[in-house]
Amino acid sequence: MTTLDLDFVRAQFPAFGHPEMGQWAHLENAGGSYCPSQVVDLLADLFAHAKCQPNWDFGPSVVATEAMDRSRAVMAELFAADEGEIHFGPSTSQNTYVLAKAMRPMWDDGDEIIVTGQDHEANQGAWRRLADTGIVVKEWAVDPETGLLDPADLDELITSRTRLLAVTHASNIAATINPIRTLADRVHAAGGHIVVDGVSYAPHGLPDVAALDCDVYLYSTYKTYGPHVGLMYTRRSLLEQMTNQGHYFKDTTPEGWLTPAGPDHAAIGSVAGIADYYDTLVAHHGIEGTTRRDRVASLFDAFAAHEAEITAPLVEMLIAHDRARLVGAPTADHAVRAPTVAFHLPGTTSASIYDALIAAKVSCGHGNFYAHRLVGSLGLDIDDGVVRVSAVHYNASDDIARACTVLDDVL
Repeated sequence: MTTLDLDFVRAQFPAFGHPEMGQWAHLENAGGSYCPSQVVDLLADLFAHAKCQPNWDFGPSVVATEAMDRSRAVMAELFAADEGEIHFGPSTSQNTYVLAKAMRPMWDDGDEIIVTGQDHEANQGAWRRLADTGIVVKEWAVDPETGLLDPADLDELITSRTRLLAVTHASNIAATINPIRTLADRVHAAGGHIVVDGVSYAPHGLPDVAALDCDVYLYSTYKTYGPHVGLMYTRRSLLEQMTNQGHYFKDTTPEGWLTPAGPDHAAIGSVAGIADYYDTLVAHHGIEGTTRRDRVASLFDAFAAHEAEITAPLVEMLIAHDRARLVGAPTADHAVRAPTVAFHLPGTTSASIYDALIAAKVSCGHGNFYAHRLVGSLGLDIDDGVVRVSAVHYNASDDIARACTVLDDVL
């Protein structure tokens, strides 16, 4: 196992050298990660020298076109997908609404969709709204104490009319990794499709859409060290069954069916900087592999081991204390959960704990994090919700220690 050179990792991020940002222990990564210089420099260069309409033959337009094409190619390579299966949009929420509208004509009235009570609203709301169009929407409910899903419960929901399961790879609050391939196999056996929200998982584990056998995988590049762009993998065979959501003259080009709005060309072009950042770390750590994906997958193994090691003291503190209620699996094991730690203290508002953490310059959040239904199912106040402390690989043990010092006083 490769051990991360954390000083080298952090040196790639301008934020850590900034006089204000550098003072904070940034533990609100589940809401958005910092960008490395590979992304920042590429975005700045594209805005400065190629901020124009792509797909023409004049110089700056050629640069913009090639940058966007490169982003699509490298992300397809990392996802183990084909380039034509990668779609960029303004956000995951927007992408999902477009997807739902594109898929609805595939189904008859009375056909069934399964959503979970664990997902971010981005992978629930658009599907639930199809109930107004004649689709039967079923909810796979969470355990009201832990916020976890029991795969055994899914068997009671799947029928011969199941057309779709929308499920998170790892909740942005419960954080526990769901067995996507097992779920995909069950839904496919019934003749349905699976849409996986990977936004909260992808910063910690490199998704392999072929191994997961998912039909759609949702991904936000601003959670994985990039610009604010939504990326959506859609299996080619499924895409070809959908209806075009773009301009009518795009009917013959499925690659444009799910992007009705004009994209932010420079932002999309800078997405390739994420792969450049990974490549920089791979080279520095001497990681070998036949393909870029193989090498980056090994790098992510090092990310996961580091994240589990630094978050373990926080998880263990919460598990050991009688008052604390940890949402999700009670472990820091990276094979079980992402390093997103959400908790509640009965009798104490999450807002007051948040205030104490902020006073100590710990970046974090509290509330429902757009998982209103999950917080409600846990019996918590929707607005006050939980406190969430979320790490990624560039965090140091000192960041977690600072949070633990505050929480020790609170507890």
